[in-house]
Amino acid sequence: MSALRRLPETLVNRIAAGEVIERPAAAVKELIENSLDAGATRIDIALREGGQAFIRITDNGCGMSADDLALSIERHATSKLPDDDLLNIKSFGFRGEALPSIGAVSRLCITSRARDSNDAWQISVEGGVASALRPAALAEGAQIEVRDLFFATPARLKFLKSVRSESDAARDVVDRLAMAHPDVDFTFQEDDRRKVHYAAVTQGLLEAEEIMRTRLSDVLGQDFIDNAAKVEAVRENISLVGYVGLPTFHKATTREQYFFVNGRPVRDKILLSALRGAYGDVIPSGRHSAAVLFLEVPSDELDVNVHPAKSEVRFRDGNLVRGLIVTAVRQSIQQSGQFTSSTLAPQALRMLRSGPTTSYGVSEHIVPSSGLWDELSPSARYFESEELPQNMGRLGAAVAQVHNTFIISQTADSVVIVDQHAAHERIVYEKMKDGLRAGGIERQIMLIPEVVEMDERDCRRLLARTDDLAELGLVIESFGDKAILVREAPTLFEKTDFKALLRDLANELIEDQKTDSLRDKMEKLCATMSCYGSVRAGRVLNSNEMNALLRQMEQTPNSGQCNHGRPTYVELKLNDLEKLFDRR
Repeated sequence: MSALRRLPETLVNRIAAGEVIERPAAAVKELIENSLDAGATRIDIALREGGQAFIRITDNGCGMSADDLALSIERHATSKLPDDDLLNIKSFGFRGEALPSIGAVSRLCITSRARDSNDAWQISVEGGVASALRPAALAEGAQIEVRDLFFATPARLKFLKSVRSESDAARDVVDRLAMAHPDVDFTFQEDDRRKVHYAAVTQGLLEAEEIMRTRLSDVLGQDFIDNAAKVEAVRENISLVGYVGLPTFHKATTREQYFFVNGRPVRDKILLSALRGAYGDVIPSGRHSAAVLFLEVPSDELDVNVHPAKSEVRFRDGNLVRGLIVTAVRQSIQQSGQFTSSTLAPQALRMLRSGPTTSYGVSEHIVPSSGLWDELSPSARYFESEELPQNMGRLGAAVAQVHNTFIISQTADSVVIVDQHAAHERIVYEKMKDGLRAGGIERQIMLIPEVVEMDERDCRRLLARTDDLAELGLVIESFGDKAILVREAPTLFEKTDFKALLRDLANELIEDQKTDSLRDKMEKLCATMSCYGSVRAGRVLNSNEMNALLRQMEQTPNSGQCNHGRPTYVELKLNDLEKLFDRR
């Protein structure tokens, strides 16, 4: 082995940069947080090529003097720990690593003018080598430009995602910080695309809740606010506020789950687990809630010095935090008015048993249509049922449709209740997978192509996968910057809500960054599409259609549950019915 030696300072900085600046979005995050720490009320962000070619952050913060500017590019130089107390951190930054790390792997130029100063100064750092200070022109605050990120560590470039993915990650950083700071005016300019502007919300004219609602509506859209319940709770010395989506407003991914601790965006396992637990019995398996939650925790109860990127935190009492979130979120969604309770339901549910999840024997027999013989109400349709043949099949014969949603069937010794949408969803999903394995899902041209207006980023994400979507039976094309034209759809589809379908597909494609195989990714898209291509709740079915659905269920693998994990039917034995009415 060679003798020990000290590494050169430039190499040390590049090693440190690997922890702090792993992608352009991380540089954007660090620079915006510096602007916020400087008291800026206006922050302008500009990117080219996803941030790898160029990043510019301009703010109206307090700025820096010439001496502070020269010191800012040295490692572990910071103004944010005046008393060296790591347990009482009030700012975003405190490690003094961001600027030297960025300068070590890029061409960095910082221009700044201290408040109440007549002079502005500029300094450059290229691959860790700093220039001398020089006079510059700047009205106020600071302007930082980062060019050719990772030119000094070219191996890092191989690990970057596509330009689109890197740009989306940077935009996500801006969105998160904008949600946490509604009093700050943000603009985001990407290449030559339309500028995104989040105007500062004037606190003097609005209540705190209205300020939050306004900024969240600007960033996430009015749909989120319209389908969310307010959360507000305090336990001991920890407070929680925010909004959580109603159970019916679930999403395909965790993309719309945002957590903030003392204004800092974080991704913490305790918080994610708590939110998942709060929705555990009211949201389908495999779906995810939407939420924006702000925690305020005393600084001595929290450790933010866990990772150089500062995206992780450690709570002194994690159980307290988890309990607060679970309880508060559950109370909020229960008080939203979306649920009703029944004193009989708990007793009945204990007797209900979900059906098997394996496929059943194939039956050739179909009950002939007997026609509608009595219509007691608009929500119930009853059919005559002859004596059941021995070879009817596991799920029996349909005798009624209730609320145009549930099929009631009768077997020799039980009553079966089928969710027609969930059942058909599984059938469509399995057929789509079969078609995919056979070389492509059969599709049909729409007589009138449908135009779907969407977020510009979602449009680009979908259009980048047109070949894959065509293989799934969905043919789309661009219809302007913010719209998609649907020309063909799978022949399996019933009348479909294409707007909801395309939004869910766009969310699924964000998860494309994972290491799933192509087959797994395609099957996930099939699962999303089958939900929208199935018989909908509220569709009136005749006896032939209901019995045909039962027979298809018996022939379909895993038909005991839909592809979201929800049960497709429950079976109540005669013994259970007799117990329910105290006959046993």
